[in-house]
Amino acid sequence: MSDFVIGDIIYQNPLASPEDVVDWIREGSPVVSFPMGAMRLENGLDPELGQAANYLFWCPQQLPADLAIDWDFRPIREPGLAMMWFCANGQGGTDLFDPSLAPRDGNYRQYHSGDINGYHASYFRRKNVQHERTFHTCNLRKSCGFHLVAQGGDPIPSVIDVLDSYHLQLIKCSNRIRLSINGLTIFDWLDDDPATTGPVHGAGYLGLRQMAPLIADYSNLTIRSVTLA
Repeated sequence: MSDFVIGDIIYQNPLASPEDVVDWIREGSPVVSFPMGAMRLENGLDPELGQAANYLFWCPQQLPADLAIDWDFRPIREPGLAMMWFCANGQGGTDLFDPSLAPRDGNYRQYHSGDINGYHASYFRRKNVQHERTFHTCNLRKSCGFHLVAQGGDPIPSVIDVLDSYHLQLIKCSNRIRLSINGLTIFDWLDDDPATTGPVHGAGYLGLRQMAPLIADYSNLTIRSVTLA
């Protein structure tokens, strides 16, 4: 496959203080703090509530269809799950935050099988389900619909062995999506089956999702333009 050519910065945010996310959009009840100079996300509701305790935290800037997303991630407490949404928008060309769309409060079904489109990569999956904890994967899904389109091994260790942040890069260019962690490619997928999963998604929004009771830190979010060589 052709290589990616990373271009100019489109959006940059250190995620280091409350002022950096003052205009970000919350769906659900995340608790956002900055105890170590990085943005810490944790659930504000009892995890016993299930999906009702989960949430999404959206960057308010609409981003182009082709982009390279870099950020640093450090899990602090597990179990739970961390996910990046990208190219997310309402169906039929509707803006993701248009009031005509159904309300969203963090319940996963509203996102993967509601009235929005997007891709979502789950890259730290430490759920309570035993069979998932014995074989850790990173998953890429495409919505609308619950289409599992790519998988790769999850190289991030459990919290007890984490010493520092991990650098993630997620690239979407044309119909190709690649995730890497600390420079290791996790998956590299072509969105080339519209009859099954629909057309390639275009411009949209980026959001961070967590499953309770995960606590994790985020920093150094940089989004750049990208083309194929």
